[in-house]
Amino acid sequence: MAAHVAGHPRAFDEIVRRHTDRLWAFAVRTLGDSHEASDALQEAFLSAFRAAAGWRGEASVSTWLHRIVYRACLDRVRQRRTHRADPLEEDTDLPTPRDAMADRMTVLAVDEALERLPAGQRAAVVLVDMQGLSVAEAASALGVREGTVKSRAARGRYRLAVLLGHLRPGAGNDEGPADVEVSGGDVSSRAGGER
Repeated sequence: MAAHVAGHPRAFDEIVRRHTDRLWAFAVRTLGDSHEASDALQEAFLSAFRAAAGWRGEASVSTWLHRIVYRACLDRVRQRRTHRADPLEEDTDLPTPRDAMADRMTVLAVDEALERLPAGQRAAVVLVDMQGLSVAEAASALGVREGTVKSRAARGRYRLAVLLGHLRPGAGNDEGPADVEVSGGDVSSRAGGER
């Protein structure tokens, strides 16, 4: 190793010749695959060649090389974990494409429900929940206190939840919106019961 660091052109070849068999066997046992072990060993020898000047002699050359090979093996294991992809089985269900018509119907239902809210609640919900303004920014834009925006947004969300309850998964989506009336401060069905 000292000869290699000193610049002797064939010194590293001798290191490789002396240690390859044991290091390759170590890499095979670590990785369980001879091709992966060969690649890891090449990477390790390249790293050792480049880092030889940093070898301080505190450990034997063999121990130092084993550490480098072990790190190269770990790198290959990490790469396998992150890049491994198993093919889909033939009977695997693929995700169904989104239904553009159903998406459009949802947008229309949300727009209709928003129109049924009182203007202050609608504005608070749109600014905070749909446009992402903070409560303070919405309060400034509407010229009201922050508490007013919070309460209007909360009441508007509640009303929207009632009006759009039919859109929840498993809520009988094909039945359409419930016959709901929004007036003043209450949400109730036209049949008379409060919701």
